[in-house]
Amino acid sequence: MIKFLKFIPVQLTFFLILGILIGNTYNFQTNLLFKIIPLLLVVLFILYVYTNRQLKSNLFFTSLVFAIAFFVGISAITFKNQLHQQQHYSNAESFEVSTNNIATISIKKELKPSLNYFKYEAEVIQFRNSKTLGNILLNIEKDSTETVLNVGDNLVVNASFYEISIPLNPYAFNYKKYLKNQQIYHQLYIDTNQFLKKPTAAYSIKSLAAKFRKKVTVSLINNGFKDNELAVVNALLLGQRQTISKDLLESYSDAGAIHILAVSGLHIGIILLILMFLFKPFHYLKNGKVLASILIICLLWMYAVIAGLSPSVVRAVTMFTAIAIGMHLNKPSNIYNTLVISMFFLLLFNPYYLFEVGFQLSYLAVFAIVWIQPKIVNLWTPKNRFVFKMWELLAVSLAAQLGVLPLSIFYFHQFPGLFFISNLVIIPFLGFILISGIVVIALSVFELLPQFLADIFINIIRLMNAFVEWIANQHFFIIKDIALSLVLMCALYSFIFLSFKWIEKKTFNRLVLVLLAFISVQTVLIFEKNKLQATNEFIVFNENRTSVLASRFGKDLSIYSSKDSIQNLYSLTAYVLGTGLNDSNKFKGFKNLYRFNNETILVIDSLGMYNFKSIKPSIIVLHNSPKINLERLLKIHQPKILIADASNYRSYADKWEETCMKNKTPFYNTMQKGAFILKE
Repeated sequence: MIKFLKFIPVQLTFFLILGILIGNTYNFQTNLLFKIIPLLLVVLFILYVYTNRQLKSNLFFTSLVFAIAFFVGISAITFKNQLHQQQHYSNAESFEVSTNNIATISIKKELKPSLNYFKYEAEVIQFRNSKTLGNILLNIEKDSTETVLNVGDNLVVNASFYEISIPLNPYAFNYKKYLKNQQIYHQLYIDTNQFLKKPTAAYSIKSLAAKFRKKVTVSLINNGFKDNELAVVNALLLGQRQTISKDLLESYSDAGAIHILAVSGLHIGIILLILMFLFKPFHYLKNGKVLASILIICLLWMYAVIAGLSPSVVRAVTMFTAIAIGMHLNKPSNIYNTLVISMFFLLLFNPYYLFEVGFQLSYLAVFAIVWIQPKIVNLWTPKNRFVFKMWELLAVSLAAQLGVLPLSIFYFHQFPGLFFISNLVIIPFLGFILISGIVVIALSVFELLPQFLADIFINIIRLMNAFVEWIANQHFFIIKDIALSLVLMCALYSFIFLSFKWIEKKTFNRLVLVLLAFISVQTVLIFEKNKLQATNEFIVFNENRTSVLASRFGKDLSIYSSKDSIQNLYSLTAYVLGTGLNDSNKFKGFKNLYRFNNETILVIDSLGMYNFKSIKPSIIVLHNSPKINLERLLKIHQPKILIADASNYRSYADKWEETCMKNKTPFYNTMQKGAFILKE
């Protein structure tokens, strides 16, 4: 591993990643970057010539190369950011948010629909009369006269561009940040009367691939595939997960088998082995190895295109392309080197991959399998060959889970305790399922699929789904609602890494490092516990059509809701997870008067009662659209701030804001600014 860290591409990739992170955090002028990188390259060349090419031990030369990699990372994400390009639609002089604009957009990707809208990722190719670029989220209202849209369709729309909303409650999922990493900054809400479908003159590779996928889906439906079986085949072989039901997706997640539904390194690796076996006879021909390698790489990328060129597919095919080239050159180079080189070029091509959860989990899993799996296997060597193969397979699953465990808990807050059983049963048969699926799809497209063969494959998928659902129903083994901070996650990774370094070579120095890492984990836990106990706050959450308030003193959280139950309140669930509080919270009846430290908080409901002589509220919360004379209220109580939560009509909140501005009283609308938090 130490030799691996000395590998030059590893060091260059580290500084490239550091540059990407800095470039994403701070805005750099493109003109400045155009000057810095050429200047550094010129200095590097002069140094190279001046020292007569003797640079291996030159510290200044090494630092210069790392500086170039660092600024290349900054430049990569700066130039990739479409907002910095003049052609971006938002940089047009006539562009205004929340006003109707005429634009031509092109459908890029079909997304999972919501309850009321069909969703697409689209590109603004023309804004008013100017050619533009820039991705956008398109929401088309569902109605009885549904218009079928395909990838590659061009639409002329006349609608308002809206900014993506920020999270309106503490620790809620930041959808705005997620879409920003996809370079999507605005969205459109339209119905079928607000767009005109233009005839498409040319076909792109993506549109042809989308048409092929639709043809496959239609042919499978004609052969009896439907519901979950059809959805799983689309996900497993075509990389399309939009049609998978929420329940089935949760089952795969709870069973620790969600990676099976994403076309990734596991699938591409199996397909590569199949192709290598099929093209083995080519090796006996003159230049047959070269031809076989070219055909394998072409077929891998053709499959990537058919699967929609999703990030997981692109990185997997890139990685296995490097492996295929290495095999052809008869240089079975260190797998670490291959992984790092593929990561370097992927990030150079699209630095935004770095911020995708799938990218992070994928590389961590593969690194863990390559490094940790042999160490686990060496712990036990059964004599029975079958038992040994099962042990190797279990070791792969254990290594992968160890590699991604802290990160997956950080993002998803749960741990599937029976992951090894689901993987141990499904993965040995995954190759057979993929081969069978490819054969079934090919025969169905050419209308040559016998019905008995289709029925057999349907039952195989149905059996796999049933097994996964059975595993997911063992709720005792699924640990949910685990809170893990970024600092604690990093401390856990350091402990795991140093522990396996000690297992690799049991020396005193390495043992000391393991103990220090363990102490660092304990230190972080103690610090976070003290911080948890020292936090006191009063919160008015932004919960649609209801009121949710909470007062917190350390670990003691009291919840007040106008609903009879706090079940399925996402805002509250996110807050509890984000803060690290447990579920043993006190649910109390909704009140009109609260006291927090030196503040008196009055909640005025639809009854509109507020004229109490014995109460002098410093904070007033308006709940359930009370019909009151606000000017009179402000004159009587003169509160420090007036709060309107999401239980009120928006029109009422707008009028209250105008009245508060007139009376110079601070006004806080949770529907605009998010939850109101009053700290001690």
